[in-house]
Amino acid sequence: MTPDEYRARDGLGLAELVRSREVSTAELRAVALALIAERNPALNAVLEVLPSGQPPVPAGAPFEGVPFLIKELVLHAAGAPSRGGSRFAPAVPMTSDTSLMARFRTAGLQLVGTTQTPEFGYNATTEPVAFGPVHNPWRSGYSAGGSSGGSAAAVAAGLVPIAHANDGGGSIRIPASCNGLVGLKPTRDRTPTGPDASDPLFGNAIEFVVTRSVRDCAALLDAVAGPDVGAPHIIAPPAQPFSTALAGAPRRLRIALMTDSIFGTAPHPECARAVSNTAAQLAELGHDIVTDRTLSLSWEEFTENINVVWCAFVALSVDAYATANGRAAGPEDIEAVTLACAEFGRNLRAPDILAALDYLNRISRLTGAWFADIDAMLTPTVATPPPRHGTLDQNATGMTPLQWTRQTFTYAPYTPLFNATGQPAISLPLHLTADGLPVGVQLAANMGEEGLLLNVAGQLEQTSLWRAAAPGTPAQPV
Repeated sequence: MTPDEYRARDGLGLAELVRSREVSTAELRAVALALIAERNPALNAVLEVLPSGQPPVPAGAPFEGVPFLIKELVLHAAGAPSRGGSRFAPAVPMTSDTSLMARFRTAGLQLVGTTQTPEFGYNATTEPVAFGPVHNPWRSGYSAGGSSGGSAAAVAAGLVPIAHANDGGGSIRIPASCNGLVGLKPTRDRTPTGPDASDPLFGNAIEFVVTRSVRDCAALLDAVAGPDVGAPHIIAPPAQPFSTALAGAPRRLRIALMTDSIFGTAPHPECARAVSNTAAQLAELGHDIVTDRTLSLSWEEFTENINVVWCAFVALSVDAYATANGRAAGPEDIEAVTLACAEFGRNLRAPDILAALDYLNRISRLTGAWFADIDAMLTPTVATPPPRHGTLDQNATGMTPLQWTRQTFTYAPYTPLFNATGQPAISLPLHLTADGLPVGVQLAANMGEEGLLLNVAGQLEQTSLWRAAAPGTPAQPV
């Protein structure tokens, strides 16, 4: 198989070739590693290439033999490091798979390496001091988004068709927007987070993947969804498989158009154009576009409470590595903003955290009521096209944790609401700026309605708006 033949297919397409014995899993691995060797030096997306001694791929699995990369944060795999983008993390291989990693293997995915994340995932770009910036495959020197920027850049560049990602404030959807990919944040508790974690970030974070095709997204969610052993929270299973929902006949939906963020801020004109064009396309597809419904939240109150949630997580992460290293972290170990966030989080009182959780409960109830007669909300994914490197600097000195939280979510004000509520949301590659950078469009739905989002995404995938994959990679899966 040639690199062009490999990059022309999505994950399901490659697995079909394996099952028909037109190509072997070893051949797919060899092509993936050759592309990583050729392209990663310019991208800096892949951190570690793993040895070939991985567990055997299950015969007949839906993604049999498909090369796969994992982000070095939260999820981990036996034999692979998980450094969280930090100089302070021990560079040692993990000894076990998390529940979701085990399911990725059962689905047939063939692990070939790990990808970059900003330090502890708390950035909307991926430019850690530890390993250097990840470059956007559409244009070097520009952000690949965060915190799953390494995975997204690798998929957009065609190194692998699917890569692991997770999302605590937009970290699947933001890099999907920046790189021209499909990025679904599933409903809270749809995918397992055990055995190490239970509802990370107090339920704000969930794990899944970024892909180039909607069908890969749906089929993999079918393969990995559901609670793991001992899960403290279990949600209702979908009424039908997600792949069936994707292929089902479209129904007429009420889709609320919100170009400005819930905080009242307007996006960059290119992002506004992306949403306007998508709304027009959805209307042509037969959906009702609702323009007179708004949802408003206080920017100050939201960021103050999200700051508490994130800083508590950062403090836990830094302290865990301090225990592993046998010493406290200093500025030579941890980026300046991360260190400030950890200190703030360490000094939080129990009532501070409970008050933040109470706030998240209140806005979840408010948002749920808003969606009572709305099937989906249409927004930009981020407020601007991909920024240049250095715009979101996690090592900037003198910045307070609250200033950092507000800067991060000023760039991405559309995504974190659905982490707070637990609702599913998806970023789709539906626009290129005048100078050729991708801009995503976000659709969010009621709890448990991933099938609805995938069905609409499948409709949009067939339109002229679709802009998946970086230059040189075929725009449509084969």
